Amino acid sequence: MTDDGEPGPLPADRLQDAAAVFGMLAATARLQILWLLSQGERDVGTLAVDIGQTVPAVSQHLAKLKLAGLVHMRKEGRRNVYTIADPGIADIVRLAFRHHRLHGGRLTEGLGD
Repeated sequence: MTDDGEPGPLPADRLQDAAAVFGMLAATARLQILWLLSQGERDVGTLAVDIGQTVPAVSQHLAKLKLAGLVHMRKEGRRNVYTIADPGIADIVRLAFRHHRLHGGRLTEGLGD
């Protein structure tokens, strides 16, 4: 079914857009950032501590996520505070972890084929 509810394959441009979103989720640091943001807003420094990376590294990941439209940023004094842009992205992240948990951690099994 297409994204407007009609039967049939999805248009190529829609598939490319979806693949780009999943590409953003393929980096473990970005996935962790989105997981944390799905639980509430955070500033860059807090995210850096939470995921064990430097502020510049986390800032680069956040810039990519922002460019992809997956996070929003607002200034709060000197701090940059980030939120997840679309609750649907948080749902995708949660579903991926739920799938992994329910299927015994076999998410990556057979991916080398």
